[in-house]
Amino acid sequence: MQPALIRVLTVAVAVLLAHAGLAPAQPYPSRPIRVIVPYAPGGSTDVVLRLLAPRMSEILGQQVVVENRPGAASVVGLDIVAKSPPDGYTVGIANIAYGANPTLRKMPFDSEKDLVPVSLISIVTMVLSVHPSVPSRSMKQLIALAKSKPGSLNYGSAGQGSANHLAMERFKQLAGINVVHIPYQGGGPAVISIVGGETALLFATIPSAIQHFKTGRLIPLGVSRAQRNVALPDVPTIAEAAVPGYEAIEWNGAMVPAGTPAAAISRLHQAIAKSVAIPAVKERVTALGADLAGTSPAEFTAFVKKELATWSRVVKEVGIRVE
Repeated sequence: MQPALIRVLTVAVAVLLAHAGLAPAQPYPSRPIRVIVPYAPGGSTDVVLRLLAPRMSEILGQQVVVENRPGAASVVGLDIVAKSPPDGYTVGIANIAYGANPTLRKMPFDSEKDLVPVSLISIVTMVLSVHPSVPSRSMKQLIALAKSKPGSLNYGSAGQGSANHLAMERFKQLAGINVVHIPYQGGGPAVISIVGGETALLFATIPSAIQHFKTGRLIPLGVSRAQRNVALPDVPTIAEAAVPGYEAIEWNGAMVPAGTPAAAISRLHQAIAKSVAIPAVKERVTALGADLAGTSPAEFTAFVKKELATWSRVVKEVGIRVE
């Protein structure tokens, strides 16, 4: 058969397939991927994802675009993801608030059915921090001050039901203190508020506040995890310093709309796993106080189920309310 005739037949078959809706699907991904960070710029979730996005873009061969859509402790952004086409081109970042929100508020989507876990990306340590004007330089001093002046200290958070809010309310319960909550639209604004002296206390994530610790504009008193963090080796855990048994961890993980093809989920997981394994990325993120993960979809699914159960119980025990 002549080459010219072959080309004509090839074009004709392609046209017929296209009109019949049978055109061969392009390999995933074939266009940019949107990653929705449901918090304002500057918080730990935003910081970590903006470090990973360029690497994921290189691995996937398509641009990974980070978009901030804050509101209602991640509900606004994740609702957009849940209602997006399940094609792998819209990814949302869930965190600790994901576990508490179904118990705290009326949800516009089903946390257990409308989103599918892809991979746990990182675990982020929080630090109970004070503005330099607060006359406390240890956990015990802070608790004593708060008990001597109930309601006189305030604390910021990234919003109702956010990691900072949940961590502080748990701390209040176990330490037996009363401090006043002031919610902001994201971790970045919450950090700005305490650095500026508008608030006195904050459970700041290390990535969002480490520079302020170094300059003395914030004073770190205790880390929220059960072990000290390599980025702040001299800062004790809250449990060892004053409140035995205390622990609260922030985490970030990728979710996609239910119905997303398994092949797309696998490809996204592979890109995340490869990105977090890059030595330069690990070094940068570890220096910021976060621990990278890159777990499988199955492992992250089990993790999310545990978080939903844990924080549902804590919210009820502590009596956390969304005003």
